[in-house]
Amino acid sequence: MGKKILVVDDDPGVRLFNVTVVEEAGHTALVAENGEDGLAMAKSASPDLIVLDVLMPRQSGIKMYRALKTDPAYQGIPIIILSGISERSFLKSQQALTQFGGNAVPEPEAYLEKPVNAQTLTEWIQKMLGD
Repeated sequence: MGKKILVVDDDPGVRLFNVTVVEEAGHTALVAENGEDGLAMAKSASPDLIVLDVLMPRQSGIKMYRALKTDPAYQGIPIIILSGISERSFLKSQQALTQFGGNAVPEPEAYLEKPVNAQTLTEWIQKMLGD
């Protein structure tokens, strides 16, 4: 199959939708239910792309994004944020964490607000992977 795409979302329905889109696009889906498991999987599996929710239990996508983007070994992995919260709220949370002593992080390569249709997600996956 194509490239490895890590899907991180706590909602089973959204995970299934995202996995289906990834597989229909010809790629292999790796799945995690929260940011903690997603971060571990990102570090062990070295995915080509991550589709990441923001609000999740155990570890939020906000923290997972920050952990990846501040680690030189993983900061090159492109991330599509797919969330029910606005991009503005996400960026404000990142700014707040930076102000409280964290490293500054770049804005996400793509930010899609839920609900998103399959065609839009597929187009962003192709764009991010250069398909």
